[in-house]
Amino acid sequence: MTTSTTIILDEVIPARAPWSHVVARGQTLRIIDLGGNQAVDCLLYNAHDPTERYSAHDTVVAQGNIFLVAGTQLMSNEGAPMMTITATTCAYHDTIGGACSRESNTLRYGHHTGHQHACVDNFLDEGMRHGLTKRDLVSNINWFMNVPVGDDGTLGIVDGISAPGLSVDVRAEMDVLVLISNCPQINNPCNGFNPTPVRVVIEAT
Repeated sequence: MTTSTTIILDEVIPARAPWSHVVARGQTLRIIDLGGNQAVDCLLYNAHDPTERYSAHDTVVAQGNIFLVAGTQLMSNEGAPMMTITATTCAYHDTIGGACSRESNTLRYGHHTGHQHACVDNFLDEGMRHGLTKRDLVSNINWFMNVPVGDDGTLGIVDGISAPGLSVDVRAEMDVLVLISNCPQINNPCNGFNPTPVRVVIEAT
């Protein structure tokens, strides 16, 4: 017996652009890396009470793994599951590398990068539409991004492990406001130095 699904939304997020949508409880959000090696920064909020939001710390502690894989529950700061990774064709995803900002770009890559749009700008621009401010930004998810941790605890932002057409499915365990920054970073390999579009599909069973 096959389960029928209804497509609620099917959109392409342009390179470097922000996006947001409420994913209702039970619906699945699929993110598809169209060009390969495109980092997709993501924040989650309870759609009815945005003071409850994604917690990288609670997620890592709950699963005992710094990488996000199939079966991972994405936890809130209230200790509740917000979404569950039900399937992924990319081996793992990051939640410790954070989001790029104009300040971090300047520190890491030089003052000549200060004018470049960054993920924090995208989150602020898109979050404003939902009444969110800089105070509401927290450590985020980086879908498809490769951030290995060395034996000495240092982090690396290296060439991605994704490829064209790879995807991740996350099922909402509550009504969730999803904010995405389709990362505009061009100074490190997280996007292969070439930001590209991604596709988002929301399905209801």
